Amino acid sequence: MILETIPVGPLQCNCTILGDDNAREAIVIDPGDDVSRIHKRLTEQGLTLKQILITHAHIDHVGGALRLKRISGAPIYLNEDDLPLLQMMGEQAAWLGVGTPETAPPDGGLVDGQTVGLEHYSAKVLHTPGHTKGSICLHFVPLKLLIAGDTLFAGSIGRTDLPGGDYDQIMDSIQSRLLALPDETTVIPGHGPQTSIGRERKSNPFLV
Repeated sequence: MILETIPVGPLQCNCTILGDDNAREAIVIDPGDDVSRIHKRLTEQGLTLKQILITHAHIDHVGGALRLKRISGAPIYLNEDDLPLLQMMGEQAAWLGVGTPETAPPDGGLVDGQTVGLEHYSAKVLHTPGHTKGSICLHFVPLKLLIAGDTLFAGSIGRTDLPGGDYDQIMDSIQSRLLALPDETTVIPGHGPQTSIGRERKSNPFLV
């Protein structure tokens, strides 16, 4: 297995590349920016991109998706509850003072319970609204790995003061969906260092 996390863009979004080094296939999660860098890593590893998975439609997570699709031909998947945010890309760019990336409707949705990913490295979609209405996490059960987007961070949780955010909802998502996972589950959040479910259960000030 190939697993790399690359901080991309001005907000240093954690873009994750997960590859099967036998099948030479990969998925990319949250290619928010620096698409040439992401594509270079795929090329260096000899990996064919099969899916582009977006945890939520904030610009720092989705901004490079369409460019990566055009380079690789891989389809983009996003929860449909975040389509309104995708259509607000100009406003989102203005918040950060950056150019507006080109976007397009996703090729498919990400719904709760859906299986995505690679044949030997599949993930279960967990719909975890709160940071945005369509926020999802990806649980790679055999790998004991959670890609958490901006729902859960090391020592913190996702902000809820942007359009679609809801504090009560994100707390319910974390308590009912994420803290139900085993303590040994490694968590790669949308920004910052990785952590684990057990560590956050014990020490995250929002959860203890």
